[in-house]
Amino acid sequence: MAQKPSIPKGTRDFSPAEMSKRNYIFDTIREVYQLYGFQQIETPAMENLSTLMGKYGEEGDKLLFKILNSGDYLSKVSDEELTERNTLRLAARLCEKGLRYDLTVPFARYVVMHRDELQLPFKRYQVQPVWRADRPQKGRYREFYQFDADVVGSDSLLNEVELMQIVDTVFSRFGVRVAIKINNRKILSGIAEVIGAQEKIVDITVAIDKLDKIGLENVNKELAEKGLSESQIALLQPIIALDGTNEEKLEVIAKVLHDSEIGIKGVEETQFIISTLNKLGLKNELQLDLTLARGLNYYTGAIFEVKALDVQIGSITGGGRYDNLTGIFGMPGLSGVGISFGVDRIFDVLNQLDAYPKATTTGTQLLFINFGASEAAYCLPAVAKARTSGLRTELFPDAAKMKKQMSYANSKNIPFVVLAGENEIEQGKFTLKDMANGEQQQLTIDEIIDKVVSGANA
Repeated sequence: MAQKPSIPKGTRDFSPAEMSKRNYIFDTIREVYQLYGFQQIETPAMENLSTLMGKYGEEGDKLLFKILNSGDYLSKVSDEELTERNTLRLAARLCEKGLRYDLTVPFARYVVMHRDELQLPFKRYQVQPVWRADRPQKGRYREFYQFDADVVGSDSLLNEVELMQIVDTVFSRFGVRVAIKINNRKILSGIAEVIGAQEKIVDITVAIDKLDKIGLENVNKELAEKGLSESQIALLQPIIALDGTNEEKLEVIAKVLHDSEIGIKGVEETQFIISTLNKLGLKNELQLDLTLARGLNYYTGAIFEVKALDVQIGSITGGGRYDNLTGIFGMPGLSGVGISFGVDRIFDVLNQLDAYPKATTTGTQLLFINFGASEAAYCLPAVAKARTSGLRTELFPDAAKMKKQMSYANSKNIPFVVLAGENEIEQGKFTLKDMANGEQQQLTIDEIIDKVVSGANA
């Protein structure tokens, strides 16, 4: 007996109904990106490992899916290396390519390779799958889509403002309440500088991030376990306990960081972004969150993260400023800032909230029943006219029993069925059946089109 097929853990199949929902997400984000002047590009699923390695931190490097070299990939590996079983060294010898981990590093590579063709600032968007060798769990997948927008070639903080407007617009269109969290890596660097613990910035932010879960006493205990002195922990207390409005938080942190040039720079940048967005009037809440760190190594300025307020799930959008990303590919000094929508998590959020418009889940609107060759020939011009009018229309391909054809219509939730037998053909009309209430009317194809179109727009 053949083994039942399966798919790798952390991946998913999507049914036609699910793809309709996903396309609604793609189309909504794409439309907003285009409103702001972004243009679409695509990059290969696999990149050279030299492009990917070292760009996501040590943890990120471990999560890269590596691709075995084609052909005799063991030919250049000695028996001693095989016996030694050094995984990282073997991977470097056996694999020259890997699946992309995100869309930002491939985009940086794209900018460097195509620099002479680009007009700066260059605003691009990109929707493609990415892969991470992570442990699958709810809301976390090994293969998932990202939908990115980036601006390179401009240092202006108006780009950050614009990206937050995009986030606000997208989730407003989805009907999802979100908190848009903002911080700045310069502020985090300033905090580490003023307490004399630059090398422990990750430990500090990880501990502070647990404040709501474990409380202040346990946060301080964890900071001590990570090697911070009592005086350093004491200096962190005003930051850990920071509360109030965004403006009040910025005022406190500015006092704490008054001796840190980089820290004050981060405060000034954040003040500009928040004050400008306040004047524009976002529909969603903007929160200054000093525990937000964003793990990726390439962020250097403002950082963003979006959380759904009505669904328990991780970040559904994130991003930030990266001033030196293209420098690692031989083009220093080119600043960029971007955001990434987590399409798969947004899909889960909209499912849990049942927030899809009805039209999103509607496929075929009109099904013509097939009673035989002559009847089908009579229907075909009407089918073509309905499609020309924009109605999603099918003619059942086989002259099957009526029960089978009606079951087909029910299984696809087709709202209207059209029947044409001898009587209809003699009168040059069709019988339209409303599948919701069973009502039937004899109409011309033009009348059918008007009725179905008006019903869809009601």
